[in-house]
Amino acid sequence: MRPAHHADLIRQRLSQLEFGDLQHRAADAERELYNLGITFLVYSEAQAIDRILPFDVIPRVISTTEWAHLEAGVTQRITALNLFLHDIYHGQKILKDGIVPAELVLGNANFRPQMMGLDLPFGTYIHIMGVDLVRDGDGTFRVLEDNGRVPSGVSYVVENRHMMQRAFPDLMADIGLRPVDNYGMKLLEAMCEIAPPASSPSGEPRVVLLSPGAYNSAYFEHIFLAREMGVPLVEGRDLVVQDDKVYMKTTSGLTRVDAIYRRIGDDFLDPRAFNPGSMLGVPGIFEAYRKGNVALANAIGTGVADDKAVYAYVPRMIRYYLGEEPLIPNVETHICREAEALRYTLDNLDRLVVKPVGEAGGYGITIGPKASRAQLDECRAQLLADPANYISQPMVPLSVCPTLVETGIEPRHVDLRPFAITGRGTWVLPGGLSRVALKRGTLIVNSSQGGGSKDTWVLSGRCEPRQARASSSQSQGR
Repeated sequence: MRPAHHADLIRQRLSQLEFGDLQHRAADAERELYNLGITFLVYSEAQAIDRILPFDVIPRVISTTEWAHLEAGVTQRITALNLFLHDIYHGQKILKDGIVPAELVLGNANFRPQMMGLDLPFGTYIHIMGVDLVRDGDGTFRVLEDNGRVPSGVSYVVENRHMMQRAFPDLMADIGLRPVDNYGMKLLEAMCEIAPPASSPSGEPRVVLLSPGAYNSAYFEHIFLAREMGVPLVEGRDLVVQDDKVYMKTTSGLTRVDAIYRRIGDDFLDPRAFNPGSMLGVPGIFEAYRKGNVALANAIGTGVADDKAVYAYVPRMIRYYLGEEPLIPNVETHICREAEALRYTLDNLDRLVVKPVGEAGGYGITIGPKASRAQLDECRAQLLADPANYISQPMVPLSVCPTLVETGIEPRHVDLRPFAITGRGTWVLPGGLSRVALKRGTLIVNSSQGGGSKDTWVLSGRCEPRQARASSSQSQGR
């Protein structure tokens, strides 16, 4: 694939920097990340290790035209998923019409019968969504996974941009980039849109961010987003329900809460409605939610749309609800609960990637072409024991981006997680989180598995014509 012309100016500026200077600036950037507390927790052998997300200083660049396509595709997808969630918690027409197998939804651990018949503002269930995209060998972006429960990583998108502005002002000068620092404002706007009539004298909804606490791996992000929105960061013990209304405990007494951005999963949200052993949630909050006295984002029960087996049916959802073809296709997926798909997976185990449907963070994945015989045998046994817990996909030849490593600049595999916010309408953060597999040859980009991240630059368009003219004598197109 020929180099993209939209990145010519950036490539030229990078080539003028000494390798030693790049290394020095990269080391300063990582040191600053740690000093600022931009970290995540990794649990290993009963220990919690505080780590920074490794940051690669060479940005990933996306053209205006390419981003317009991705933005439209992400918006289309989240629209269909919200229609799907409204349907399965109401008339269940898509199940009755046989488009999606009923047992896949109704037997799903994340399906919440308590949500049946509950109407939500704008029919929105997934207010914050991350869509994992990969680019295959033909240059086509494909959806690898949907993250509709508690998607994380957006704080690194914003902080990576701030880091680049401090470390590489010369590289960024006069390049028109779409901004990313208005994410907190957009999130607050959506939270206010879905809130019930405000209870405060000012008429402004009171919004809080509910966190499970400092031992959560994404606690830094909880602090970051609360600060960006300008709202209190609370834990379950800071909230109380009285008369089916939610209140925050303050030094001056109880203050009514209208909308909650929760970073706690369904099971732990309300010990009365879900897991009675939960010490993280707020007793009675589901009843307050059911009666429309408080808004929750994301809605309870969105995990059905987050399931890796249900993912395979999203293209059919788009056709069913919207009458459109998917703008961003799925990666081909085999649902091992189906006999034919299981047989195909077992017959081609050494050529496929096998994933458990409920896991996240890269755990439990078997990459057939890179697995040992013992690993393949273990995977085969797990598939035979519980086929409904697995899907398989071909190993997509992920695209690569230039990445700074100890010995120079080398290609490393990357994916992209754009973030979308939906209230009355949908807004997609320009760019998203570009995760990079820092180890040579590996395809797993998850931070918990040793991956890092890059700043993602979406060009605004004002510098692209100049670049295109400068390179038009060399090539036409990609």
